Amino acid sequence: QVQLVESGGGLVQPGGSLRLSCAASGLPFRLYVMGWYRQAPGKQRDLVAKVSTGGLTNLVDSVKGRFTISRDNAKNTIDLQMNSLKPEDTGVYYCNALRIRLAGGSDEYWGQGTQVTVSS
Repeated sequence: QVQLVESGGGLVQPGGSLRLSCAASGLPFRLYVMGWYRQAPGKQRDLVAKVSTGGLTNLVDSVKGRFTISRDNAKNTIDLQMNSLKPEDTGVYYCNALRIRLAGGSDEYWGQGTQVTVSS
């Protein structure tokens, strides 16, 4: 059974920092592109950052220079270091695992989400 378990969310003041972690189990972690998505109240779930199987990272423009995503294939974990947080970073953050099969199709899994609130 695949599990993605997020941790590290909370309430932080603008300008503060948080570090989110996602622990994966039940899947060949190194074969999956791992990512963080954010869903703000009343909005759709959007990509924030992702890291490829080879460690290449991709962050959306709104978080570049503030957020860093990393993966540890030995521990089956990914982290999202969030600095200089803004109120617009508020939302539920979801861990995502995606593998595109060479023969076609894909496998995708989601964590349960962790709340991040940036407010004074």
